Amino acid sequence: MKVFESECIFDYSWEEVSTANWRKYCPWNDKATHVIAVDTLSRSVDPATGILRTERLITCQQSAPKWINYLLGGKDTSHVYETSYVDPTSKKVTMCSTNLTFDHLISCRETVVYQPSKSSPESKTLFMQDAKITALCGGWQKVKNGLEEFSVERFGQNAQKGREGFESVLEMSRRVFGEQKEQQRREQQLA
Repeated sequence: MKVFESECIFDYSWEEVSTANWRKYCPWNDKATHVIAVDTLSRSVDPATGILRTERLITCQQSAPKWINYLLGGKDTSHVYETSYVDPTSKKVTMCSTNLTFDHLISCRETVVYQPSKSSPESKTLFMQDAKITALCGGWQKVKNGLEEFSVERFGQNAQKGREGFESVLEMSRRVFGEQKEQQRREQQLA
């Protein structure tokens, strides 16, 4: 098993980040054009804790070469199952995802957490990400290690693109919501 870990600070409040998270794969994110569908499978709020639990299926255009898909019996699309928990009391979003495609060959279990930054809790959000990648294919350990190392490297490259794309979603969300608030303020003044 190989592990990828990353963290960064977004210069946006937790409220902005947790709201924009639902738009992560929208047209504002030009780094996620491979995501072709996001289907919400279930959503519920725990009445005792107020925690919102959501299950989603994310469908992506496969970036593997066609010959690999053919050799391994894959398709042009891949699927990821995601479960998220939004705790408004502790101001924490936790997202857990796992690959469903090629899961007989490789397992990728990712956890992402957004919570207010300790240094500036009102205006900045800490992003923490880790992925545990395990090659499940039989055979030589050297082959498994190579597959895991390649996957962790690729995951890191995609994680960087993902942060850049989410940054653009955050920027656009702030602008659009700011314009809407300004319009509402003007309408209230006229009323």
